Amino acid sequence: MAVKRVQKILDEVGALAFPGIYDTLSAKIAEKTGFPMAFVSGYSLAASTIGEPDFGLLTQTEVVERARHICSSVNIPVIVDADTGYGNPLNVYRTVKDLIAAGAAGCFLEDQVWPKKCGHMRNKKVIDREQYLHKIRAAVEARGDHDFFIVARTDAEAVLGLEEAIARVEAARELGADASFVEAPGSLDQLKEIGKRAPKPIVANMIEGGLTPVLPKEELADLGFQLILYPLTGLFAAAATMRDFYQKLHDEGTTLGKESELMQFAEFNDLIGVEDKYQLAEKFGE
Repeated sequence: MAVKRVQKILDEVGALAFPGIYDTLSAKIAEKTGFPMAFVSGYSLAASTIGEPDFGLLTQTEVVERARHICSSVNIPVIVDADTGYGNPLNVYRTVKDLIAAGAAGCFLEDQVWPKKCGHMRNKKVIDREQYLHKIRAAVEARGDHDFFIVARTDAEAVLGLEEAIARVEAARELGADASFVEAPGSLDQLKEIGKRAPKPIVANMIEGGLTPVLPKEELADLGFQLILYPLTGLFAAAATMRDFYQKLHDEGTTLGKESELMQFAEFNDLIGVEDKYQLAEKFGE
C-alpha cells in the first residue's frame, strides 16, 4: 500500500504544527498561509454550524456534508474530527466510507460514550476498551486501500488513568490505526510519558486555555510528538476580531479608524478566487 498523504508530510517535516478549520474560508486561509494540511475541528463545527457547544449535538450527516464542502475547496489534505463515529461499529463503518467519498484525508476516532463532550470539558465517559477496538476494526476495514489516515484518540486518561489510555492507543495501532492521540493530559509529566510510550506518530492537542500545557513545536517534537494540532486558534481569533469590530460599529456607528486592520476588499477577492471566476465566465461568453 502506498504511503498516505498525511504520513508523507510527516516523513518530510518530522513534526508539524497545523491548524483547525471549520468552513471553506478558514480552509482557504490555512492553505494560502502555507500549511500542508489542516484539521476540521468538531468543537469549531458545532460552534459555527449550530451555535452550540461540543456536546455531541452535530449529526453524522451534518459533519460529512460540511467536510465535503471544506475538502473540495482546497488542495491540501484535510483530516476530519469524526467524534465517536456516531454510534456502533456499523455507524463507524458508514462514517469512514462517507468521509472518504467527501474527500477527507483521514479522521480522528475517539472512545467516549455518545453523546460525547469536548475533551477539555468535565464529566466525560468512555466505552469499554473492547467496544472501542471494535470501532477501530470497523474503521480500518471501511478504509480498505484508500488513502485515509486514522487517528486513534482516547479520552480514557481523565476517566481511567494514563495506563489505560496508553493501552488503548497501543491496541488501536496494532489493529491498523495510523496515529495515537491521548486527549487532555493535564501536566508536562503526562506529556512526557505519552511522548515516550505511545506509538508514533502522536498527536499533541494544543488548546489555548485548555487543560494541556501549550508548548512550542520544538519542545513537543523533542518529547516525541509529530502531529501538533492547534484546533481552535482560528475560531478563537475570528471570534475575538469580529467581537471587537462589531462592538466598535455598535458603539460608534462606523469602522473608521480600524479599517486598516481588516483584510482589504481586493485581497479577500483574491483569496476566494474572484478573478478565476471572471476568466472562467469569459470562456462561456459571460
